[in-house]
Order: sequence, then C-alpha cells, then structure tokens
Amino acid sequence: MGKRHGHGLQLLIAFACAFLALLLCYAFRFYFRRRAVPKGLSLEDAAADGGGAETEEGLIRFAGGEDLTARDILDAPGEVVAKSSHATLYRAVLRRGDSTALLRFVQPDSAARTEDVLPAVRRLGGVRRHPNLVPLTAMYLGPRGEKLLVHPFYAAGNLAQFIRDGVSEAYSWIIIFKLSCGIARGLDHLHNGHDKPIIHGNLKSNNVLLDAGLRPRLSDFGLHTIMNPATAQAMLDASAAQGYTAPELSKISDSSPTTDIYSFGVVLLEMITRKDPLDNKFLQKDHHLPSSLRILVLEHKVSDVFSSKLQKESVHQNSTNEEGLLMLFQLAMACCSPSPDLRPDIKAVIRRLEDIGR
Repeated sequence: MGKRHGHGLQLLIAFACAFLALLLCYAFRFYFRRRAVPKGLSLEDAAADGGGAETEEGLIRFAGGEDLTARDILDAPGEVVAKSSHATLYRAVLRRGDSTALLRFVQPDSAARTEDVLPAVRRLGGVRRHPNLVPLTAMYLGPRGEKLLVHPFYAAGNLAQFIRDGVSEAYSWIIIFKLSCGIARGLDHLHNGHDKPIIHGNLKSNNVLLDAGLRPRLSDFGLHTIMNPATAQAMLDASAAQGYTAPELSKISDSSPTTDIYSFGVVLLEMITRKDPLDNKFLQKDHHLPSSLRILVLEHKVSDVFSSKLQKESVHQNSTNEEGLLMLFQLAMACCSPSPDLRPDIKAVIRRLEDIGR
C-alpha cells in the first residue's frame, strides 16, 4: 500500500513539474511578444498586410526568405562591410544552404517606434520583385526592439566603387548605357509599380549595388521611413552634403519622384564625367547644378565634359556611341534642372533612353 502511495506521489510531482515548465514556456513567449510588438499590432498582422509574408517568433519573412528562422540570422557568422551613424552592415553566411546575406542592424536610437516601423517594413518587404532592386527578404525584431533587415548580398560591390576603381568596363559606353537603363527601370518600378509611389529618398552611387553580371540594383530605397525623424533628416543632410539632393528639398518628408529624378541625374553625370560630386565644386551652390558642366554647356564645349578615356573609348568603338554619350549627358542635365517642373518623369527618362539606344 505504501509503495503504491509513493509511486502515485511521484507521478503527481512529475505532472506538476511538467505543467509548471509548460506554463513558464508560455509566459516567456507572451513576454517576448509583449516586448517585441506594441499592444494592438502583431507580427501576424504585419505579415497579413505584407504581401504574403510569413512569421516566426520575432521574425517577419517576405518573398525569398520563406525558409529563414530567427536562429539562422542570429547565429550567422559575419563581418562588418559598412557602418554609418544609424546602421551597421554585415556580410553573413546563413546556415541554411550556406547562402550569403547582407544584414543591416539598425541602431536602436535611430529607428522609429516599432508601431511605425512595422507598417513601413511590410510596405518595403511587399515591393514586387524586380531585377534592378535589392529586395528585403526578412526583418528580425528582438525583445529589446533590435531591428535586423535581411537582404541578398552582391559581391561585385557598388557603383561608386566601380567608378573609382577605373576598371576597363567602367569606360565602356555599352556598360554605362546598360547601367543607366537598369537604374532607370528600378526607379520606374518604385514610382509606378505599386498602388502608391515608393520614394527612394537616398539615391546615390553608393546605393546602387552590382551583381555578378554588372546589373545595377537599387538599395536603401524607403529606408528613411523606418527611421525616427531626426535620423531621417540626418540622412537627407548627408546626401545633400554629397551633392545628390535636389535644391528644393530641405525636409525628408518632402521627398518626391521629382527629387529622386534629380538624384538620378547626378548619378548619370558621375558615370560619364568620372567626377565625384564633392570634387572640384561639382555642384554649384547657388544653382545646384554641376558648375563645371554648366560653364562648358554655356560655352558650347560639351565634349570637354566627358572623361578623356571614356571619350576615347566611345570614339574608338564608333561614332554612334559618341553621339549617344552626348545625348545621355543632355538627359542627365534635364534631370538636374533646378526647377522640379522641368525635370522629366521616369517614364519620359526611359523613353529617352530607348531613343538613345536605337
């Protein structure tokens, strides 16, 4: 009798321990969700509104990141590839498939409130895939509000590096024209491929990544929408100091398709002049136009604008390429008009590029 009583007591204790463990596990999960997502807004809601995104604890997954887990991201060995005042970029090898990803850790004091970040992230993650855009495949939201954005990694670097390195392809009219068309198509998809335009807000050569085939992919589009107002404004000020910002744009909230077009024009000028916007007063402060280029246009010496090596390569290839280079320069100058009303929209830009390519 005593043995049966002792055995029953052991079963009761084991059952109680199992129940307590289950209760603690549930409490932990509840605590995590309460800390990670504000009341009234859940990760499931973000997924449902994000174009078919799936969720796991603390993780929102979009197209291309369906198989990711939070542990894949958090355990991935990585190295820092870039750092700014608001974010750190890591090249990381994910366990699943040994694929390489770009992880963007947003500084907690730079990000907007979580209830504002989630709608912005689901909008960016819901952008339909395009060969000239860098997609957002997932976002991890940690228990203390940490935010990690997951993108594909492109080993060929960015357009700014491509220009500075001076490789032979950078002086090829065919490559420059291909890059120009790809950047324009990516911008067109942002401006016209959705119910409402998605404003890039920070278009510059550093934010044009290149894949193995030198296909341009726009990165960082809409990134300002997940930052707090002070950080978003600081990003705009930095872009303005680098010469990419339209003259009428003083507040990031006023960004528009026409301000993106101005930045696109500056990127075109970078490619065909081989000059950094910061060098040699590339931008004239009173007119916000490339000063050295403006003088040459007024003096009808447009041919002096182009990099001598680029011009030589174009002439060597054929006279049609030299003419195309001039037409591309004229398009860039139109995009950099100080008047927003005089700038072409991206559809007109693409039509002009198609004319140049004929």
